Amino acid sequence: MSITEINTTAKDLIDIKAMIAELEAEAEALTDRLKSAMVERGEEVLQGDGWKATWKNVNSRRFDSKAFKADHADLYSQYSKATTTTRFVLSV
Repeated sequence: MSITEINTTAKDLIDIKAMIAELEAEAEALTDRLKSAMVERGEEVLQGDGWKATWKNVNSRRFDSKAFKADHADLYSQYSKATTTTRFVLSV
């Protein structure tokens, strides 16, 4: 790939990521409108032509690894493992 093609590809990627960010912001605004309608109606479920939206509280439990490491550093180091990943970053 030539430097011209690389530059074009990088610029295309930057443009597409900007479009994605705009669409995500628009989707979030539309989601907020539906949530507002649910609050106004006092409903956790809305339905329309071919769609259904739910907005409910969900309870869950998660393991607090920071607290466990602070209280049981020896066990934490015994059962934790290091991992290696690769990361691609394109900066503007």
